[in-house]
Amino acid sequence: MLTNAAVKAARPMARAYKIFDERGLHLFVSPAGLRAWRLKYRFAGREKLLSIGRYPDLALVEARERADDARELLARGIDPSGGQLAGARKSFEEIARAWFSDRNDRWSEAHAHDVIASLENDVFPRIGKNPVDAIEAIAVLDIVRAIEARGAHETARRVRQRIDAVFSYALVRKLCTANPAALIAAELAPAPIGRQHHPAFLEIELARELLEASELVDAAPIVKKASRFLALTAVRMATLRAATWAEIEGLDRAQPLWRIPAEHMKLTKARKADPVNAHVIPLSPPAVRILQQLRENGCHTRSPLIFPISQGAIGALYDRAGSAGRHVPHGWRASFSTILNEHCPGDKALIDQALAHVPTNKVEAAYNRAEHLARRRDLFRRWAELLMG
Repeated sequence: MLTNAAVKAARPMARAYKIFDERGLHLFVSPAGLRAWRLKYRFAGREKLLSIGRYPDLALVEARERADDARELLARGIDPSGGQLAGARKSFEEIARAWFSDRNDRWSEAHAHDVIASLENDVFPRIGKNPVDAIEAIAVLDIVRAIEARGAHETARRVRQRIDAVFSYALVRKLCTANPAALIAAELAPAPIGRQHHPAFLEIELARELLEASELVDAAPIVKKASRFLALTAVRMATLRAATWAEIEGLDRAQPLWRIPAEHMKLTKARKADPVNAHVIPLSPPAVRILQQLRENGCHTRSPLIFPISQGAIGALYDRAGSAGRHVPHGWRASFSTILNEHCPGDKALIDQALAHVPTNKVEAAYNRAEHLARRRDLFRRWAELLMG
């Protein structure tokens, strides 16, 4: 059986893992730092998973009490995930966790984590305790508007869809009589037209302060290292999450590189298919140290991915560090461009090339096929010096 000390000591690792208590109750620990109580059980011959709550919001003794409640329902032939609870007045959070439990075995582990994390971060604090049949459309709209105010329009769209799915789940089971999330679908703000502007710090002092504040947040070490590596390389978040150890060249030599395959870049389908369009980033000394530290800890033996983290892990880190709505992970590209153009005014073309911006001029595009690795290495070294102080 688990002890409070063992639960408190559970720390994120490169891969998600579980530590079991008894009779199916266990603590799930994700690479991004989520610690959640779950109950593994069987109903009608099918193995199922009930999401009970997050630690430390829910202590070990409380998780055991909820697990006992679920087992009592099972003994009476009732599915604790909510499928047999018609007529009961349930809170939105109870129904949402039942919906999640019924569906998460259809999803990848990363997607399941993103779904429940979005509900726990943006929805449950606002309407989680409200009876599901008493929630009005304006309350759901307020949730969506708050997410949009952070500039996260795609997240707002997904969260509304997830709330909609929870209410549909409740409607089928006669736990409510309306779906307020469906009523506000037309109220979502349209996605920005043209190039999206992500909140970003454009002064080097603020950028440094963000990295320093992030180190003080209680978060998984892998997320903090991923944050620093992202800031030092100024790549897109999708590129960082897809990065593998096989893409790193010469880590212990004088001029280490990160060779990013074309398929991991934001390119047209035709350009992605041509290996010549791989993007090369000369790694600065601080970026190299991050990779060496991860390798020394054996991370390269546990996963081919360098940073096995969820899509929202770094953004959540910055929010907790006090930069919500002011700087997002993608914002490092704007920081890199703006700050370096101020410090190196004659290197605009080189800076654009370092960011893998594709020139619209065909002559310029052909010219930029030249690697200019020595100059770009100096540029990334200069950026690291500015960023690290």
